[in-house]
Amino acid sequence: MYTVIVESTFSATHRLRLDDNVIEPLHGHDWRVRAHCDRPELNSLGMVVDFDQARAALEAVLQPLRHSNLSDHESFRDTNATAETVARYIYDQLTAVGLECLRRVEITEAPGCVAIYER
Repeated sequence: MYTVIVESTFSATHRLRLDDNVIEPLHGHDWRVRAHCDRPELNSLGMVVDFDQARAALEAVLQPLRHSNLSDHESFRDTNATAETVARYIYDQLTAVGLECLRRVEITEAPGCVAIYER
């Protein structure tokens, strides 16, 4: 299995609803996103995916999230904008724009705090 990883970052705020229905204060993170693409065999060019194409897809998906309040984003209005749900959202958006080799999205919300969504 071959794997290619592209990475980017974005800054955004959120507030989470906790177990006791308390809403956290609005706070921000510099989120790090890593998109993992896998293929059992390389394509005719000897690649899993072109790095530039994969990075462009990731940047296009992240652009609307940059400097936003994730809790106000339509995809998170009925759920918490947790690292886990953000990872799933990014995964779904990357597959929707045609990144077919995508297997996993990894989000670092803060140093040592990582959430992963994979198929």
